[in-house]
Amino acid sequence: MAKVEIMSPVDVAWLSMEEPTNLMMVNAVITFDRPLDINRVRQVLRYRWLRYHRFRQRIVQPRLPLMRPYWEDDPHFDLDLHLQRIALPAPGDRAALQDMVSDLMSGPLDFSRPPWKFIIIENYGEGCAIMGRLHHCLADGMALVAVLLAMTDFTPDAPLTPSEPVSDDQLANSLPGGLARDLSDNFGVARAAAGELLRRARDREAAVALGEQGAGMGLAAGRLLARSPDPRTRLKGKLGVLKRAAWADPIPLNDIKLIKNTFGGTVNDVLVSAVTSGLRRYLVDKGDNVGDDGGGLEIRAAIPVNLRRDEDNGKLGNRFGLVFLTLPIHIEQPLMRLAEVRRRMLELKRSAEAPVTLGILGAMGYGTDAFREFVVRTLEPKATLVLTNVPGPPIPLYMAGQRIRDLMFWVPQAGRLSLGISILTYAGNVHLGIVTDAGLVPCPEEVLAGVVAEVGRLKTLAVAVTARGA
Repeated sequence: MAKVEIMSPVDVAWLSMEEPTNLMMVNAVITFDRPLDINRVRQVLRYRWLRYHRFRQRIVQPRLPLMRPYWEDDPHFDLDLHLQRIALPAPGDRAALQDMVSDLMSGPLDFSRPPWKFIIIENYGEGCAIMGRLHHCLADGMALVAVLLAMTDFTPDAPLTPSEPVSDDQLANSLPGGLARDLSDNFGVARAAAGELLRRARDREAAVALGEQGAGMGLAAGRLLARSPDPRTRLKGKLGVLKRAAWADPIPLNDIKLIKNTFGGTVNDVLVSAVTSGLRRYLVDKGDNVGDDGGGLEIRAAIPVNLRRDEDNGKLGNRFGLVFLTLPIHIEQPLMRLAEVRRRMLELKRSAEAPVTLGILGAMGYGTDAFREFVVRTLEPKATLVLTNVPGPPIPLYMAGQRIRDLMFWVPQAGRLSLGISILTYAGNVHLGIVTDAGLVPCPEEVLAGVVAEVGRLKTLAVAVTARGA
């Protein structure tokens, strides 16, 4: 008999938010300077990815109302149905790759099979890329980054041998060199906020149970209903099916550290301030009025917050809430903007929003379709974008014998948002990615250009200050 596992309420919530115009998919792109051997990629997937039983299971919808979907072993599982090989058309540059990635992420997965897929994209310059597509109901971003890294090595000639299957709770021990512990200990802005929140909680177990059981809905609903909607800008509107993905050239992490060491705050404060500037510049370039330093446009970013307990680290599934950071788009002066972002970030670290929103997601998993639609419509006006920051490995890694050049990922824009910005660090660099609704923001590269320009401007100021103090 096939193994059956009832889906958790929070995972059900992410599954239920799937729509043709807003797919609940985590997408990742890994680039290489040299081509991959497809047979070796197949071995990596077979020996390391498929060690986790969840990736052999499909989703089954219940026949009775108010019953939750469940995971069932796929009786027809075939690895080759989850591994695709395509060629990038000429000229095979980054623009061509971004176009292909955009097209691929605009289409849904086949839910008659386990909800994941890898695509090897050949002819990318002298090398290639591999794109991973994984449904959010499998796990949150932190866990999925961990399982992706479980397929990597420190050297190109690391042996590929069959391994015994592992349970979800053994995931953390499967990463090279304890990278899972590093991920768990450093989750960017999200981890910082969650850690502060849980330290302040009287009962850490109760904080997580609140979300798991969908409790505390009265408080959560009250806060959300009281929050004013985000202003209508060209960044908000009715979504279409087509998405646009883009990423910037890597930014040296040392540049970000120079800025934060000079002006105070954290690496995350600097990056969030740069993102704010990039959004401001994009709107101004389009002729929109954003105000000035004295007051004007502000929009909210929904930021995932890790709520895993120590014993949850390395497990699949979703264990995060959301906090809403108000971005001061109206502030033009770089140092004023950085100081204000830093102040607001400190406030968020004392916020209880994360377990409250986890509670809402849990309740969505228990509720009816009508209730889930109500929750989505309640959350939708409260933010304009999703902003994620996940730390990757600090050293270069190899996959299937080839060195990984760049890493990028995108999370879904829950709540029918049109814009998602992802930040990931890898091997001493910061990687910025963006995904947008093609109808609302057809050229996301323009937003990224503004972010990169702001980092450059802050670095120039930091260098000048450092030189004066020398």
